[in-house]
Amino acid sequence: MFRLDLGSTKKYCDGMSRRHFLTLGVSGMASVGLPSLLRAREQSARPGTATRQTSVILIWLDGGPSHMDLYDMKPDAPAEYRGFWRPIRTRVPGFDITELFPKQALITDKFSMVRSLHHDTGDHFAGGHRMLTTKDMGVNGDNREQRFPGIGAIVSREIGPRRPGMPAFVGIPNGMAIGLNPGYNGGHMIGAQYNPFQTGGARGQGDNNPNLPNFAVQNLNLAAGLTLDRLEDRRSMARHFDDALRRMEQNDMTRTMDRFTEEAFEFVTRPTARQAFNIHQEAPRLRDTYGRNPWGQGTLLARRLVEAGSTFVSLHFGGWDHHFDLQAGYEHFLPMVDSAVSGLFEDLEQRGLLDTTLVVLCGEFGRTPRINDGGGGGPPGSRGAVGRDHWGNAMFCLLGGGGIRGGQVIGSTDRLGMRPQTRPLTPSNIHATIYRILGIDPRLQLLEPSGRPVSVLDDPTPISELL
Repeated sequence: MFRLDLGSTKKYCDGMSRRHFLTLGVSGMASVGLPSLLRAREQSARPGTATRQTSVILIWLDGGPSHMDLYDMKPDAPAEYRGFWRPIRTRVPGFDITELFPKQALITDKFSMVRSLHHDTGDHFAGGHRMLTTKDMGVNGDNREQRFPGIGAIVSREIGPRRPGMPAFVGIPNGMAIGLNPGYNGGHMIGAQYNPFQTGGARGQGDNNPNLPNFAVQNLNLAAGLTLDRLEDRRSMARHFDDALRRMEQNDMTRTMDRFTEEAFEFVTRPTARQAFNIHQEAPRLRDTYGRNPWGQGTLLARRLVEAGSTFVSLHFGGWDHHFDLQAGYEHFLPMVDSAVSGLFEDLEQRGLLDTTLVVLCGEFGRTPRINDGGGGGPPGSRGAVGRDHWGNAMFCLLGGGGIRGGQVIGSTDRLGMRPQTRPLTPSNIHATIYRILGIDPRLQLLEPSGRPVSVLDDPTPISELL
């Protein structure tokens, strides 16, 4: 077994930081470990679901990005609302974005923006659960336990990988959300076998930082002392007993076990995943385009994974809880996001992958339209420079590629950015659109442990303007 220390997260506004570990069995993959998980995956899946050969890259801005300072600016609002930056014109008339996104301004025809998204909670955990699962279910800061499977886990269950030898669902550097791992990305009642495969490293540190020359995904390495030759010997031994069993009982179960053992073995031994995770194969100039930082290089890695056959890749960009020091934080963060997003769309298009790769960028909520005084309940400025607080009544979601119509702005907020003014949409509508792009029926139902069917989406209506 591997036990990887994923490190501790930056403190959230509840004052807590969280340390997490990932345990992955590898030495048993050729016998009963991973095959059992793969077998469980198929036994719980709905047969006969038609799918398109599309994949998803979700860029998750963990902590809550400000709609007012990124994609829904209000230059005519009072100073305490409009913030520090001015909007700039883009390739698409009327689709203005922050001046800190000059690279995205050149490619707004490739993606669309939902400006009227809302779920009406400013609680990190409630917002994260609603965005990643669409469900309320009473989740909040006092009751943080996941109550429903995340969208990546459901996609993994319904579709699996697009090509053999690749993990269906990958988290870069992890599947974290709101400081929880795998947070609300996990499989929950459909099983931990649908949790994301993680490259490791809570904040892109150490060897698991894809920006470092010695970056390697440790989860793909065989356990200490277990070589491919020895694994082959174990496999031969297993086949010897399997042959004997097959002579005694020729049935579907035996053939199914053989197939799952083969799939598990190929994941470890075939070069498909190893090559996909080897970001060092990329040209230095392309790596520069994405940005030589963990977020940029993680985004490039996500492109490599969907190209190789992964179906759902989630990128964790943490640190967006800017109650204070908003200006300094965004002037550091936004240029990295700009390079990563623009580099991804341009790279996908050049490789002929844009029509089959849906890119989604969002967080758990927006930020208060009115800037605070930096006091946090004390004298103004006593906690630091000004910032924005939690706001779930108005937020954004970027969607592009995968057949999505680009260059559109869906919905609007009022003049102060307080709440939707036209075309209000919910996380269910975002998920329904993603499912439709992937070829999954948005009316999908799962069985609760009690055996009762429950709809994945309370509102299975996709955003028609995007399709």
